Amino acid sequence: MLIIAITFLTGRFTVYGSNARFFTKKNLYVKTRRNGFRYVMQSSNIEKVKTWFVLSRPPFHTVGILPFVLGTLLAYKINATFNMEIFLLGVIAVILIMLSTYHLGEYFDYKEDEISQRLYKSNFAGGSGVIPAGTMPRSVALWTGLISFLLAGAIGVILQFVLKTGPYTLLLGCLGAFPGFFYSTKPIRLVQRGFGEIFIGFCYGWLPVASAYYIQTGAVHPVIHWMAIPIGLTIFNVILLNEFPDYEADKATDKKNLLYRIGKRNGNFLYIAFSLLASAAVLASPFFGIASKIVYLYLPVLSISLFIVVMMLRGKYEDKKMMEKLCGLNIAVNLGTSLVYILTYI
Repeated sequence: MLIIAITFLTGRFTVYGSNARFFTKKNLYVKTRRNGFRYVMQSSNIEKVKTWFVLSRPPFHTVGILPFVLGTLLAYKINATFNMEIFLLGVIAVILIMLSTYHLGEYFDYKEDEISQRLYKSNFAGGSGVIPAGTMPRSVALWTGLISFLLAGAIGVILQFVLKTGPYTLLLGCLGAFPGFFYSTKPIRLVQRGFGEIFIGFCYGWLPVASAYYIQTGAVHPVIHWMAIPIGLTIFNVILLNEFPDYEADKATDKKNLLYRIGKRNGNFLYIAFSLLASAAVLASPFFGIASKIVYLYLPVLSISLFIVVMMLRGKYEDKKMMEKLCGLNIAVNLGTSLVYILTYI
């Protein structure tokens, strides 16, 4: 009996058993005792899957999916309305919009990412590193970004005209799709206009919650506007903090994003201010019709947020290794903010 252990993350194969002939990184040839046939396993296929996974960055899709789930949950709890088909198509559309944004960013931010990967390889900045490493042609990111954008549009048409989700369905979709599409795409390139981060805060804050609620009910509940404040502020902070590791690369390529324009010191103060505002907004939620249990549900997230604030006050944004940890915790703050609202309504 041949036992083959495949380590997915490294793409390496380890073969156990007396019938193993020989092993290479790219090909594994095994002759079995039973039938004498030679089997060839190509690790390149696994490498391709890994490459697509890294390029598409599924873990980062959660920052858009969780707010969408929140909006859907609100529709069910407040209006007793839920359509599974609409929900699934909506989630797919959100993922496609994010794929379009990420892939086009890989294509148009190629120079900055190449420099950033060379200076300091971060899991949260400088792109996925797939294209600078040469493991995937740059053109693939362009075409997959365009295709994802078109597919998201097609789903929007189905939702509005086939499933009758309301006259503003496509408008809401376009409010997310076009800023995402043009965030890195030339000539508009919102990322270097100094206000692209604001669009991100809107597109990952108010928009997914409101859109999910709207396509289920045909309206937008006022409570969503308050919830969108901390969710939008925390995702804004995710983008802002992720610009710190890229600062030198962005300066070298004249990529005039917000941090490039205001500098690290002012960017630090802006981050701290928005963190405190986001926390205050969550803690004030009971005054806007949200159950008071959100206060104690939010305490773990608050502790993480305050820890990051303290580190930033100590100037740790100059420490690349510490920034890697803070960027990870910062995403946890954003996800945790959406999650506590979800848990409050469950």
